[in-house]
Amino acid sequence: MAEFLLALDKLCQGSTKHYVNPYSYLEWPNSTELNQWYMSPELLSVYGTELYDGLSEQEKMRLSFYEAVNFFSLNIHGEKSLVQGLAHRVYETDHSEITPYLQHMLAEENGHMVYFGGFCMRYAGKVYPDKKLVFPREYASGEEDFLFFAKTLIFEEIVDSYNVKMAKDERLAPIVRQINLIHHLEESRHLAFGRMLVKKLFEQYSPSWSKGTLQVIRDYLRDYVVATWKEYYNPAAYTDAGLEDPYGIREAALNHPLCREHRRRISEKCVLYLLENSVLDKEPSL
Repeated sequence: MAEFLLALDKLCQGSTKHYVNPYSYLEWPNSTELNQWYMSPELLSVYGTELYDGLSEQEKMRLSFYEAVNFFSLNIHGEKSLVQGLAHRVYETDHSEITPYLQHMLAEENGHMVYFGGFCMRYAGKVYPDKKLVFPREYASGEEDFLFFAKTLIFEEIVDSYNVKMAKDERLAPIVRQINLIHHLEESRHLAFGRMLVKKLFEQYSPSWSKGTLQVIRDYLRDYVVATWKEYYNPAAYTDAGLEDPYGIREAALNHPLCREHRRRISEKCVLYLLENSVLDKEPSL
């Protein structure tokens, strides 16, 4: 516990030292042109498919804009759920020791929505809607908290891989690089916290879970990884980019071997961490 608290204190110090005002950090261009890249070509959902190969460079750039809007929209919805969950857990008796860092996370995650929403509303005039469905149910002791932080870790690990790539990609519009960079810098602290806490909560609560409950949790998290990835293949983005048969494109890309390998490769670090700590018992089918 002492080591955990020391790590939390360092994370709090990092957030304080590197605080960024989300309302003044970025200088927003007055407009955007679709003749430049907004997402790295290699990260486009259809990259490597026959469809991608048949597009002109201008069509690929247009698609990259709407896939960037989709990526930022996914982050907005993820941050909204995260902010709600963090606020619910601040000053909770069972985990009061993490409250100081949860307060930093709350402020930073709210700031991230300013960046993502700022881009989507300024340049696309919309945020793609959230398609997730959540059904209430009963939880075993500690299960709800564990699942909240485990899902957060999975979601943010995937996002961060994209952030790192795009923050360094000089082909992209400068505003996109800046958003990805600031998000990565702050999320690196959140990920360090998430890895520690997920492991701690699993070790604390899993011994009291029945074999059946543990299997349900593992199956749920594997399904969550798959469901999270499916949101990266948005028919609405394909339609806005002027592509025909958007649902056919989605199915073809989801099942394409190169796209499946992309998802496996991006997820590998997080999945391996969960396997090594016995949270998962096998890899998700990506």
